[in-house]
Amino acid sequence: MTSEMILTNALLVLPGEVLPGTLVIRGDRIAEIQPGRSHAPGAIDLDGDHLIPGIVDVHTDNLERQVQPRATARWPSRSAMLAHDSQTAAAGVTTVLDALCLGDLGFDAGRTQTFVEGVQDLDALTGTGLLKSDHFLHLRCEIPAADMRELVEMAADHPLVRMVSFMDHSPGVGQYRDVERYRQMRIRGGKTAEEVDKRITELLETRERLLEPNRRWLLDRVAHRKLPLASHDDDSPEGIARNAADGITISEFPVTLEAARAAKKLGVQVIAGAPNIVRGGSHSGNVAVSDLMHDQAVDVLASDYVPPAMVEAAWLAAGQGHTTLPAAIAMITGTAAQMAGFTDRGRLEAGLRADLVQIRPHEGHAVVRRVWRAAERIA
Repeated sequence: MTSEMILTNALLVLPGEVLPGTLVIRGDRIAEIQPGRSHAPGAIDLDGDHLIPGIVDVHTDNLERQVQPRATARWPSRSAMLAHDSQTAAAGVTTVLDALCLGDLGFDAGRTQTFVEGVQDLDALTGTGLLKSDHFLHLRCEIPAADMRELVEMAADHPLVRMVSFMDHSPGVGQYRDVERYRQMRIRGGKTAEEVDKRITELLETRERLLEPNRRWLLDRVAHRKLPLASHDDDSPEGIARNAADGITISEFPVTLEAARAAKKLGVQVIAGAPNIVRGGSHSGNVAVSDLMHDQAVDVLASDYVPPAMVEAAWLAAGQGHTTLPAAIAMITGTAAQMAGFTDRGRLEAGLRADLVQIRPHEGHAVVRRVWRAAERIA
């Protein structure tokens, strides 16, 4: 006999409206959406809280934060993965694309270890029932890096890969187009000025030699997977146009308003960072996401480095008048699910998986109270 769960006295955030009503779950699927309260025995009263679909995070670096909680302290990989999983679930994220970096540009050598061990941990834990959220892989490929190709070969055909992004974190480009700011950041990170200057020279020489051949190689290498392809930290309309011509149809974290506007004109979807909204601006001096929202130049919000930022950013965006609450919630649920190729989740709709988040707004914050994945309570 199929189990049934009834959630009532809720504000159901549907694709086009907020409906005071009841949601009926049978097995692991949403079975019915009904207006009004249910008086059925055993119905769970949500106390008038909002009920939204489980959040889909298409880009998070949060695992790196758990692996490296201090600059000189590396945490055991499996423990870091389990901590990351618990944090995503508690934030209402029921589906997460772990964004792991492939390629070393000389200042973050530990990222390669995080990638290798992260994939190993997901292989070991997926299917055990121990992970609260559904985990997939987002390969963040550092295109100018000399070791990028060999690292991509380790995961290009992995069944958990759902997205590939083309990154270039070289000084003078994208997020780091201000070379002096980049230089000072690396010096603050513990390097001497001489070490930083030497490495910048080496990076620019390597970029000149490898950027274009590596880009073409990666486009060819992943073509058979027909995965969503993203460009990272776009800074110009010209770059957006070139990427679109190569089939890169997502711009994640554009650093200028002009790049985001160009993306929208070409039908390229834009991912923006939720922490940027919560903080009130970029931590690295780039365009404010609130300006992108005002320009209707955002399709999806991602946690980037703070999983709880997603639901808070959606509520703030709606509260600040940039969009409606259903549209803001779609940026972290339905539209994000579609972007990553999921057809069984992301909306409160009969037949879809019962990934659900109960939220109570309080003094300007959106507080996650309960989380279900496939009808199972996970937080």
